[in-house]
Amino acid sequence: MTLQQAADYIMALPEKVQREAHWQTAVENLINAAETGGGWLMFSRIAMVRALNTDRKDK
Repeated sequence: MTLQQAADYIMALPEKVQREAHWQTAVENLINAAETGGGWLMFSRIAMVRALNTDRKDK
């Protein structure tokens, strides 16, 4: 999955969901990864996986 695909996925979520802390963390890490690369790529991947798993637990 690319950074753009991850961002598109988040943007397609309802605004209420986007404002949840785990998605905000994912967004912050995606922005850092896009701006600087390096270790932020791994952090953004971890944040996305955690956010996706958090949503699964809530269902």
